[in-house]
Amino acid sequence: MPPEQLVLAALEKLGVPFEPFTIDPAFSDTAAFCEKYGYPPERTCNTIIVASKKDPKQYCACTVLSPNRLDVNRKVTKLMGVSKASFATADEMTALTGMQVGGVTPFSLPAGLPLYVDSRVMDHEWVIIGGGGRTLKVKISPNTFIRAGAQVIEGLAT
Repeated sequence: MPPEQLVLAALEKLGVPFEPFTIDPAFSDTAAFCEKYGYPPERTCNTIIVASKKDPKQYCACTVLSPNRLDVNRKVTKLMGVSKASFATADEMTALTGMQVGGVTPFSLPAGLPLYVDSRVMDHEWVIIGGGGRTLKVKISPNTFIRAGAQVIEGLAT
């Protein structure tokens, strides 16, 4: 099943309202998406897969508002209990999630993968997230992250 269908199925299973919409894959990256479709960057989220540097490899997913920067070196390493971490490579991310760069979303992640959401995401009535691939975005309530088992973290991003 394509990643977009897995994401939609995961959202259906949560039983929450959501609004999926198809986009031109050339405009999947946040800045291009916001400019093309008229959404403010502070209402869009990026989900980033972080990997520990040392073996055994550990991973987590972090969702932050697009204008904010994920605090990998201090906050995420502490949450993961590791000394060093960085963004997962595109190959690692795809192998782990089955999703495409530009479409990673918290929904349909592998079981047991920790999901952390920056507390500022929760300040909005709705946000736009990736839909698993470069052709789908989804408008959701931030409470959906909590329904999906996310841990809301103060200061996850700067």
